[in-house]
Amino acid sequence: MDGYNTSKNSSCDPILPRHLTPVYITVLIGGLVGVISILFLLVKMNSRSVTTMAVINLVVVHGVFLLTVPFRLAYLIKGTWTFGLPFCKFVSAMLHIHMYLTFFFYVVILVIRYLIFFKRRDKVEFYRKLHAVAASTAMWLLVIVIVVPLVVSQYGNNEKYNEKQCFRFHKELVRDHVQVVNYMIVTIVITIAMILLGFQVFITLAMVRKFRHSLLSHQEFWAQLKNLFFIGIIIICFLPYQFFRIYYLYVVTHSESCKNKITFYNEILLSTTAISCCDLLLFVFGGSHWVKQKIVDMWNCLVCR
Repeated sequence: MDGYNTSKNSSCDPILPRHLTPVYITVLIGGLVGVISILFLLVKMNSRSVTTMAVINLVVVHGVFLLTVPFRLAYLIKGTWTFGLPFCKFVSAMLHIHMYLTFFFYVVILVIRYLIFFKRRDKVEFYRKLHAVAASTAMWLLVIVIVVPLVVSQYGNNEKYNEKQCFRFHKELVRDHVQVVNYMIVTIVITIAMILLGFQVFITLAMVRKFRHSLLSHQEFWAQLKNLFFIGIIIICFLPYQFFRIYYLYVVTHSESCKNKITFYNEILLSTTAISCCDLLLFVFGGSHWVKQKIVDMWNCLVCR
């Protein structure tokens, strides 16, 4: 979130509680249910699997972010931030950190699954459990020691802000180095997403041509179906914000006054990135035998026609 204020005098501060409150309530409930549900599945999964470790780290990312959601809801409902400006910067930055870390783990999961497909392997795993733990620990040390302090220290640090009004850091975007970093991030995310989508389309079409009507009877297809879940979340939750971000950065830089509609759409699209917290529910349902049977029944009906 870059802006929220009840003031009617500023065109850069849209009044968003009635739009964002339902979104973050959904994120909080769906995310918590997903995290709790996946914990039961993780007990049965191979702890040396690279995919399993990525999912575990994804659970941690969602869990940490969900701890900040109640503070967002409190601000949206009360209209006043009472937790101090430093904590406001942290909570605001966490939405962006969550988005990019989630995207990173999606990429890891999808790349591993693509390697399994192309190299005709059953799985990719660490040699020992200790190696898996060490890899995860090293990554989180990098995030906690370097990424988070760097982002929080630089986030909203160049302008003066009202401590009672949170998530209003769009003025930072007019700086040249901030613009460059944002454009680079947007370009990298969109490029990677398009490459992953291309691979997934190729793999899916190859499987359809190979198996045809017996497609749903092959375990390999169900593994690829889970890939479609992750690709779908990237396309629905992340890419709209990234594409709009290009236009938003241009408007903020070249317009003397922020337009209310532009900021409004930026807030809405940014909030949709948090819906990715519900991805674990899709992961759980994707492994459900009942869901698989329903998909098989629907496919058989389509084939019969």
